[in-house]
Amino acid sequence: MSATLLTLRRAGTLLGFLAIIVFFSLNIPNTFLTLPNWLNISQQVSMLAVVAFTMTVVMVMGDFDLSVGSMASLAGIIAAILFRAEQPILVGIIAALAAGLLGGIVNGVLVSYVGITPFVATLGTLTMFSGTAFLISGGETIFGRDIPEAFGMFARGGIPIGMVGERVLVFPNLTLLALFVLVVIWVLLEQTPFGRRLYAIGGNAEAARLGGVRVRLLRLFAFMITGVGAAVGGLMYASRVASANPTQGAGLMLDAIAAVFLGMTLSEEGEPHVLGTLLGVLILGVLDNGLTQMRVDSYVREILIGAIIIGAVTFSSLSKRK
Repeated sequence: MSATLLTLRRAGTLLGFLAIIVFFSLNIPNTFLTLPNWLNISQQVSMLAVVAFTMTVVMVMGDFDLSVGSMASLAGIIAAILFRAEQPILVGIIAALAAGLLGGIVNGVLVSYVGITPFVATLGTLTMFSGTAFLISGGETIFGRDIPEAFGMFARGGIPIGMVGERVLVFPNLTLLALFVLVVIWVLLEQTPFGRRLYAIGGNAEAARLGGVRVRLLRLFAFMITGVGAAVGGLMYASRVASANPTQGAGLMLDAIAAVFLGMTLSEEGEPHVLGTLLGVLILGVLDNGLTQMRVDSYVREILIGAIIIGAVTFSSLSKRK
C-alpha cells in the first residue's frame, strides 16, 4: 500500500470525526460542546464500547460474532428473571455472565472444533439466544419493582466532578466500567503472548498452526471473551433503563462491527486495534447524539452507519493491497 493512501486513510477517519464535531457544534452550539452533553455521550456509548472492545478480540483473528446483540438481551433477561424471583443482585449478575461465557463457548466450539464458518455459526446462535430470551421471558418486558433499585442506581451513579448551576456533574459509573474493559483488552491484545498469537492467526492461521500456535484453543478463548463482553453490555443496558426485554440488545451487533471496522482504518496493516475501536465507538456515539438533538429521523442514522461500514471496509481492503 502506498504511503499516500495510508496517510489518506488515517487522516480521513480522524478528519471525518472532527468534521462531525464541527458540524454539530455549528448547528446546535448551545448544547453540543457542553461538558454535561459529552458526559452523557460517554454514558450512552458505554454499553456499545464494552461489546465492541471484546468483539475486537474475535475480529483480530479475522472472525466475527453476529450473536452478541441477542446474547446481551438474553443476559439482561436472565438477570431480571432472577431479580423477579427475589434472588440477590450478585446471583443475577453471575448467572448472566455465566450465560455469556457459555454462549461464547458454544460459538467457539462450533467455529474452532466443528469447523462451521463464523458467519453461519453465529447467525445460528443469534437465533438460538434470541429465541431463548423470548421463551424464558414469555416475550414480556421485565421492569418496575422486579428490578432492584440498587441495580438501577449503579447506572445512574458516578464520581462527582463539579457543578453546573445547581446540578452536580458526575463521571458515570458505566463510563468507568467501559474504560476498565478498554484497558483490560488493550493489555490483553497488545502486551501479552495471547494477543500476539491472535494477530498471528489473523495474519495466516495455517502458518500460525505450523508455528506451534494452538489455533483452535485460542479461537475458543476469543469467542468466550466476546460472549462475556456481550453479557456485560446487556447487564449495563438493563441497569441503565431499569428493565429487560428480549430485543433490547438487537442494535449492538451492527454498531460493534461498524466501530471495529472504523478503527481498522487507523492501522497500517488494516488490522483491528482496540484504541481504533474506541475512536469508532466515539464516531457512532457523537453522530447519534448530534442527530438526536437535531431531531433527525432515526432511519437516517441507519443509512449513515451502513455507508460508514462500506467506507471503512473499503479502506481496510485497500490497505492490504500491495
